Amino acid sequence: MKGSVVLAGLLILAAIFCAGCTGSSDAAPTGDTEQGKIFVSGAFALYPMMIKWSEEYKNIHPGVSFEISAGGAGKGMTDALSDMVDIGMVSRDIYPEEHEQGVFYVAVTKDAVVGTINDKNPGVPAICSRGVTTDELEQIYVDNTVTNWQQLTGLEGTDVAINQYTRSDACGAASVWAKYIGGYYQEDLGGTAVFGDPGLADAVCADTFGVGFNNINYAYDPTTGLPISGLRVLPLDLNGNGILDPEEDFYTTRSDLMDAIEAGTYPSPPARDLYFVTKEEFSGPAKVFTEWVLTDGQQYVTETGYIPLPASMLEDERAKVA
Repeated sequence: MKGSVVLAGLLILAAIFCAGCTGSSDAAPTGDTEQGKIFVSGAFALYPMMIKWSEEYKNIHPGVSFEISAGGAGKGMTDALSDMVDIGMVSRDIYPEEHEQGVFYVAVTKDAVVGTINDKNPGVPAICSRGVTTDELEQIYVDNTVTNWQQLTGLEGTDVAINQYTRSDACGAASVWAKYIGGYYQEDLGGTAVFGDPGLADAVCADTFGVGFNNINYAYDPTTGLPISGLRVLPLDLNGNGILDPEEDFYTTRSDLMDAIEAGTYPSPPARDLYFVTKEEFSGPAKVFTEWVLTDGQQYVTETGYIPLPASMLEDERAKVA
């Protein structure tokens, strides 16, 4: 009898231990999609939007809770494919090898990556009147043939080295920025590597002669809609004529830039779609939440600083989840 009691106790302990080891979906019993926890990780680009969506969703489904962490698109993809989370946030193209591993993904909104410089850089007026071309960005970040601010501004007092900053974490922002510069990969970008979107913004804010890049919701203040204190968004000379034409000048506010992204005036890349990803398909509370994001949740996109997907595309994405 004593041995049976001990064995029963061990079996109960084992069951409790195994129940605590599930990496994703601390969810409710099968069929109950209004209870449970949804685990999310990944792209800094999607993090503010995901926070907003989760807050609004909990208002109507108080039995659902979220655990959300930002660590870069690479982490989101890895966590999703290994079933560590229910939803991975990814802010870049899906790679062929990820397709082969059974990734399932839906686009949920859109944003963009922008170049950034320190607003105390003495070359700011010249740079903001002429912009920079993709060739110049390639020479700064890849070829290392433009290494001095005077090469860009032509002004006395700017004969100072350009300090490039990039991301240390595998991320969509660096991937998209490298692709825009010339079809490169994140690993091709030179410069001091800094972790995360906030870290990269802080690095450029602290370096008068720094240059970097950020997702728009880390380059602009969400309250004022202006570039965050210490940063100036780097304008792009899209037609390469050496001046920033009026139709290329849409960086004063976040709203101006969002309009340019939606109109396609700001190019893609560095504008891009943002994705929810999982292994094989969404299920349980994560599936119902994703369906809500693609329907009622879209009302919060613009106010949070993101760009809505076209109606036809949203319809296609909903069909994939249904």
